[in-house]
Amino acid sequence: MSKLQAFFSQNVKFNKQLDVIISERFIDENGKLIPWKIRSMSEKENELIRKNTPRDKKGNIEGESYAAKLVTESVVFPNLKDPDLQKSYGVMGAEDLLKEMLLSGEYSRLCQKVQEANGFDINEMIQYAKN
Repeated sequence: MSKLQAFFSQNVKFNKQLDVIISERFIDENGKLIPWKIRSMSEKENELIRKNTPRDKKGNIEGESYAAKLVTESVVFPNLKDPDLQKSYGVMGAEDLLKEMLLSGEYSRLCQKVQEANGFDINEMIQYAKN
C-alpha cells in the first residue's frame, strides 16, 4: 500500500467504540462493573452539534452546553435517549439524565473519555468550541 492509499477512506481506522468504566455504582447481577460504550464522531457530526449549541450575546458557543451535547451524542450505551431510563431518574432529555445519574466526578470522567475518543484534550475542546 502506498503512503497515499493509507488516507483512503477504506484504509482509515475511524469511528472507534470504546468500553470505559465511568462509575463503580453501575454493576451487573454478578457484581461486575458495567462499562459504558462511547464512540468517536466525524467532524461533520461535530459541526452539527456546534450549530445546535446555544450562543452567548457575543456569539460565542456556550462551552458547557457544547460539552454536554458532545458527550450525550458520543455515548452509545447506556442509551441516554431511552424514555424508560429517563423516567427512572425523573428527567426528560439525555443531557438532564447524565447530570442526574452521575456524580460530578463521574460526569467529569465521562467528559474526559469522550474528549480523548474524539481527539481532544480539555483545553483544545474549549478553544475549538469558541471558534
